[in-house]
Amino acid sequence: MQKRLSRKHFRVRLEDMIVTLRQEILSGQTAIGSYLPSESDLEKRFELSNASVRNGLKVLVEEGFIEKIPRVGNRVINAASQQKTVIKFGYVHSFAGLVELDELLAAFTQQYPHIAVQRVELPSGSYSKSLKQYMESELLDAVMMNNNNFQDFVENDCTHLLEPMELMDELYPFLTEPFQQSGQTLVRPFNYSPVVLCYNKKHFEQSQVPQPESSWAWQDLFTYGQQLAVKNERFGFYFYLPSRNRWPIFMLQSGTTFQTDDCGNYRLHGTKIIESLEVCQDLLAMTDVFPRILAESNADAEALFLEEKVSVIMTTYFFLNQLRNSNISFEISQLPGLADSSTLLIINGLAVNSRSPNKAAAKLLVDFLSSYEIQLLLRRKTLNIAAHQRAMEWEGEEFGYRPSRFFLYRDICPSFRLITHLGLSNYQLKCIQRDIMLFLSGLQTKADLSSRLEQLLLEANESNIIHSS
Repeated sequence: MQKRLSRKHFRVRLEDMIVTLRQEILSGQTAIGSYLPSESDLEKRFELSNASVRNGLKVLVEEGFIEKIPRVGNRVINAASQQKTVIKFGYVHSFAGLVELDELLAAFTQQYPHIAVQRVELPSGSYSKSLKQYMESELLDAVMMNNNNFQDFVENDCTHLLEPMELMDELYPFLTEPFQQSGQTLVRPFNYSPVVLCYNKKHFEQSQVPQPESSWAWQDLFTYGQQLAVKNERFGFYFYLPSRNRWPIFMLQSGTTFQTDDCGNYRLHGTKIIESLEVCQDLLAMTDVFPRILAESNADAEALFLEEKVSVIMTTYFFLNQLRNSNISFEISQLPGLADSSTLLIINGLAVNSRSPNKAAAKLLVDFLSSYEIQLLLRRKTLNIAAHQRAMEWEGEEFGYRPSRFFLYRDICPSFRLITHLGLSNYQLKCIQRDIMLFLSGLQTKADLSSRLEQLLLEANESNIIHSS
């Protein structure tokens, strides 16, 4: 476990080096024609080995920011396309492995040999902000963005950076609608997932616990989680609590939304929304079921599942692709319910930078990745849910293991909700998260939480109004 966390911290430092050097070049702090500090200086600055520094510099060479001159150093250059049209595709690190991006881009290059795709990985922790900065600087031609990133663009009034796209009738309409504004489609859906449960079937058999079913309430999961847990060996249930794709689900299942009164104030005392958070609070108190460890991301919860240290996790279909090569016999189920069984819908899409000098080539890439042939490849060779309806309805030879409940998403489609269904902006959610975490940890009373949220939401709402005006 410790080695895994060390490797994670190493990747963070390496990513920090790449992002920092990029930004220094973009801002002009490191001028074109000048040289980067020596590799030994970079080792000390970013606390990395010489091999790691070289790997990071190699990324910057591939992205066209620097050129390596043997026995001299690394010189900053003004990247210019040569014989081919070069388009830069931005995405978050985890996206590549989950969708077999290497194979997809190789197929694109084969079909369009005059277009080269340069991959640019952006930091996941500040993805929306990085997207905006890179697109404004014309350093990205095409990008991957999900519905939450798009909402950030809407709230920050920067959807003008997204080139309008043709509507594709073969894509599920409910995936396209969240990416539309003023009658225009600004992002093309690529794949999607509801938040679901994923569980280790062997653990259920060993503990003689019934497998999850649609009638389960959260208390059922907590009760069976106690039976699944084995002291000093594994926990029953886990998810990364601070993720805004996790804790808001309890509020979504309250059956109500955040609303203001006639005076524009929020009234939360005694509401179902606050009561729904108590269910989550009850879970955290069950230390024999839910591990009280400091996870840094959803990936940590999923790593525990891969190590068989937890029996059930709250996750997405995206993660299932990491299980394909494991020896774990896993299955999925819909989330337990409260007032209803709502779950969050996460949609990954593709967009073209409206400022790109290579918009035609970037559009070809987006059209290619959303075509029936590529979406069918995604359907057959991965455990993703493709956005193309006909591709997902295909029946034929499967590649590898697919859980028997894989097509569960079809049955629970009516339960899909976007985070905006709560009636709050992304900015408001960010503003209230800390106090909700304090309440869930038992450091704030229900009454104090209600008063505090009423104040924070009002202030955030007023701040948004002032900003937009």
